[in-house]
Amino acid sequence: MNAPVVAKTKPFYKELKKGRSYLWCSCGQSKRQPFCDYSHVGTAFEPVTYVGQYDGEEVLFCGCKQTGTGPFCDGAHNNILGGYRDDDPNSPENLLIPLVTEMDAARKMLDGGCYVFSTTDADYQSEGNLRHTVVISEAQGAQYQSQFYAELESGLSPVMSFGDRHVVLLISEGSGQVVIGGQSFDVNATDGIYVRPGESFVIQSADAALKTFISACPAAPEMMFTEQPSSTFEADWPQRVISVDPEKRHSMAARFFQMLVDKTIGSTVATQFIGHIPFSKAEPHRHLYEESLIVLTGKGCFWTDSLKTNVKAGDVIFLPRKVRHSFEATDEHGMDVAGVIYPGDNPSINY
Repeated sequence: MNAPVVAKTKPFYKELKKGRSYLWCSCGQSKRQPFCDYSHVGTAFEPVTYVGQYDGEEVLFCGCKQTGTGPFCDGAHNNILGGYRDDDPNSPENLLIPLVTEMDAARKMLDGGCYVFSTTDADYQSEGNLRHTVVISEAQGAQYQSQFYAELESGLSPVMSFGDRHVVLLISEGSGQVVIGGQSFDVNATDGIYVRPGESFVIQSADAALKTFISACPAAPEMMFTEQPSSTFEADWPQRVISVDPEKRHSMAARFFQMLVDKTIGSTVATQFIGHIPFSKAEPHRHLYEESLIVLTGKGCFWTDSLKTNVKAGDVIFLPRKVRHSFEATDEHGMDVAGVIYPGDNPSINY
């Protein structure tokens, strides 16, 4: 036996007991998946032991046995045959799902607290030359992250500081500079930016308006400004701007994504990625992390179990943990999206 058997093309969701040992099957032959029944005896495979850290701990044990982070799923199932399947939006069951068109305070509400936010229909506040609006916060049902959308017409923005939170920015349009603790970085559309806890930042636009999404983790109730910039800059983590690089893409079947802000540049709690969805509808699935998804280009439809709604460039989808959902690109050229997950470090893990 030179390779493990694929027991399941999705991971196994389990809730654990503190102190209990769990023996994960690595060979794929066990009849007690995802746990070992000693079918591996006589092979080169050995089970992996994991001890529950606390009561109710939620984990995804790998079912495809291709993971590099055993016993846990690392998304490898997406790239095996049958691991990432499309769904038919015109099936009899899907045709019965109603389309949500009514908007409540720039939001279209779906199942489980999921919603689609329209930046074009939002109410804005102004701080100096910065227009901004709340996209995601605890008041809108988020537990872990907040997000704000801001437009800078010209010049230098007010100073922003979110205290001890990790801050992740996505430039959606325009170019300019971001100054973090006195360190200046050039930024362009689709760049991701990371601001560490305790640091302040300002944004300077070039000739045209600059548009950005600002995520704070843990959640902040509102945009946070300060009169004086801080000189704090954690020099141990000098890389703060990450640009799109086709050489750094990760595949998920016909879809792909690239990590922008992640643990490689010091962000251990919040992860930002940018990706492409081809003309298709994904099979419904869930995540253990809370997620925001910004539609950058194209158009599509976002589905939950009993509702769906159309989305377009400039919209943001807020997705609470464990809500079953599906993203469909209806544009023949597909859609480009950018996301922030928290807490989590791998956007390809689904179940």
